[in-house]
Amino acid sequence: MSVDKTTVAKIAALARIKMDDAALERMVPELNQILGWVDQLSEVDCTHVEPMTAVIPNVLRLRADEVNADPKTGGDRRDDILANAPAAEHGFFGVPKVIE
Repeated sequence: MSVDKTTVAKIAALARIKMDDAALERMVPELNQILGWVDQLSEVDCTHVEPMTAVIPNVLRLRADEVNADPKTGGDRRDDILANAPAAEHGFFGVPKVIE
């Protein structure tokens, strides 16, 4: 796949980048070179390569999802938190209507 000046101008317009004709001409070979490198990647045989999210194996450290019953350090402080709210409705923060 190759890119011409018209395609570069369209990409610049979509990205809301203002470019003059000289800049468009300079970008044509650069983008064609980048696309050439991408084409080289398609030649690599990776049929036996497992997909991965990181180079090193990661294991998430999980903790128990428990609510601390101590009112000073844990949960069950809804009333205390809502006391600071400008408007509380039915145990939740009241917010103004956004959509009419």
